[in-house]
Amino acid sequence: MSASATIKTGIALPPKSPHKVPIPGERNVLITSALPYVNNVPHLGNIIGSTLSADVYARYQRVRGINALYICGTDEYGTATETKALSDGVTCQELCDKYYPIHKQCYEWMEIDFDKFGRTTTEEQTKISQDIFLRLYERNLLVEKSLLQLYCSQCDRYLADRFVEGICPKCNYDDARGDQCDQCGNLLNAIDLINPRCKLDGNRPVQKESNHLFLDLEKLQPQCEAWFDKASTEGHWSANGKVITQSWFKEGLKLRCITRDLKWGTPVPLKGWEGKVFYVWFDAPIGYPSITATYTKEWEKWWKNPKDVKLYQFMGKDNVPFHTVIFPSTLIGTEEEWTLLDSLSTTEYLQYESGKFSKSRGVGIFGNNIQETGVPPSVWRYYLLSNRPETNDSHYLWKDFIARNNNELLANLGNFVNRVIKFVNAKYDSVVPALESAAAPTDSDEKLVREVNEKLKLYIEALDSVKIREGLRLAMEISALGNVYLQENKIDNTLFAEHKDRCDRVVTTALNLIYLLSAILFPYMPSTSDSIVRQLNAPLRLLPEELTVDAILPGHVIGKAEYLFKRIDEKMEDVWRSKYGGSSSEPAPEDKKKKRKAAAKAAAAPAPVFEGEKPAEVLALEKRIEEQGAQVRDLKVAKAEPAVIQAEVQTLLGLKKDLTDLFAKLAI
Repeated sequence: MSASATIKTGIALPPKSPHKVPIPGERNVLITSALPYVNNVPHLGNIIGSTLSADVYARYQRVRGINALYICGTDEYGTATETKALSDGVTCQELCDKYYPIHKQCYEWMEIDFDKFGRTTTEEQTKISQDIFLRLYERNLLVEKSLLQLYCSQCDRYLADRFVEGICPKCNYDDARGDQCDQCGNLLNAIDLINPRCKLDGNRPVQKESNHLFLDLEKLQPQCEAWFDKASTEGHWSANGKVITQSWFKEGLKLRCITRDLKWGTPVPLKGWEGKVFYVWFDAPIGYPSITATYTKEWEKWWKNPKDVKLYQFMGKDNVPFHTVIFPSTLIGTEEEWTLLDSLSTTEYLQYESGKFSKSRGVGIFGNNIQETGVPPSVWRYYLLSNRPETNDSHYLWKDFIARNNNELLANLGNFVNRVIKFVNAKYDSVVPALESAAAPTDSDEKLVREVNEKLKLYIEALDSVKIREGLRLAMEISALGNVYLQENKIDNTLFAEHKDRCDRVVTTALNLIYLLSAILFPYMPSTSDSIVRQLNAPLRLLPEELTVDAILPGHVIGKAEYLFKRIDEKMEDVWRSKYGGSSSEPAPEDKKKKRKAAAKAAAAPAPVFEGEKPAEVLALEKRIEEQGAQVRDLKVAKAEPAVIQAEVQTLLGLKKDLTDLFAKLAI
């Protein structure tokens, strides 16, 4: 008898459709995760913050029988790409072509099941971005202004935000980027950085004017804020998403520059604006509809259909304002009927051990090297999702990773499934017994069904509300109920030999609970679900509203037992921590402090001495050094802000270097 004939009809999960369109009158869910920058390998914090979290929700929709489309892809334009390409000595396109397959392979290994994982360097991206831009232009929502920018005379170019580094004017972090500070998270303008420096050659840039186009967010604020009030209330937004967006509205939206003096990007389609491209954060979110357009020519049925489609977006908190203020305002400004964000799920940061992930310093484990550990994807997914930083930063700890595998996955879920399958293989020759000959349900059976259904209801409510970590906790509690049930009923040789009718009831109930668990776990650990249904010799199933004991019918022949998880030796903690603990090519924070102390010491050192009669230019420079040194001393006595002192110290060092160079020149 085939498996399909001995499994209750109508419960199998339908095959995934290769061409989805919204179904009028039904629930249709459009899901996106923040587009990862193409210029590097994603680390675990990137993965849990967007792609993996969105995958759980997309798989949950599928296992509930809901029409859902999951879209993502690499963000390939902008200065992040250009900076990395210059550093690697390749063209921007070559860099994108190198890293796109790396990203794709990382996500495929992690069993992240996109309907489409695309790219932003496409004709569809250019067309849709330019169409949106022109609609804004026609509606007088773009303002032309002359903008003071940083210009590097050494490079002979205007420096885009990512080409500038310096001291953050808000928190004094000394390695802030020109667009955003990694320490305080504030968005910045490169022109406001204290002691800015060109990332390409270290030179101090000068200010120079350039014409740019600005999106008039102030004019769009009333409509955007009204949309936000409704969507954030009805759409299960994460708390930090609400707070960050509210702070923008409270401060008042301002003109936002949407063009850049770059070559790598979507060209501005206006005469006289040749040589300028769209700012990546105007352009990048348009990647969602443009990637959908590479999936289906009927992309507008998803993106211009708010009546039939609900949009769910997943991202780290640093991406929030671009998705909740700038992108919605952009779409609202076109006066077209766009599908706007309904539900926002954001995370805080995942830290590595006691610090941050850093690819350049070799600190942390990244998407391409987790495969080296030999630990399967389900374990990685379980750990990251159970440790998802939903309300506070969380920490990746090797000790915790190993403990959760051994004490939770192996001891709870693995033990329950393996114990039942092996017992049925051995005692029932793998054939499910008939309930007609089984003993009537006892209090233990009824209690199990009742408690499982109570937790299943909470599980469904949690995932409907995008409470991903809570859903996983409930899933493991349901598995734990199965272990308690086996203990209460003492499933062993004695039960089979002396109380066969009772044993039949326990075995049938446990097998049906395992089949239910395969659906509950499918969003979180898909390969674990695959293993379970393979052992049950059953198809992947839809998630029901409640546990019943008739999903697997009498006479069904199950497969052979296999281990869901393997124990990890605790000694591997030291091995992995040593391997992924860092080999610095970028200075660690303590090294930066040493450098700052060395700079201060150099600033305090006497200026070089010129022997003989001093030319006027030497005298003038020595006077400036003396005045600058006095200013530094006064600031230290006054206990000024460290960033202010640091900026003046750097100026003093620069003057001393100029004097040394002048001496060398005069000596020639």
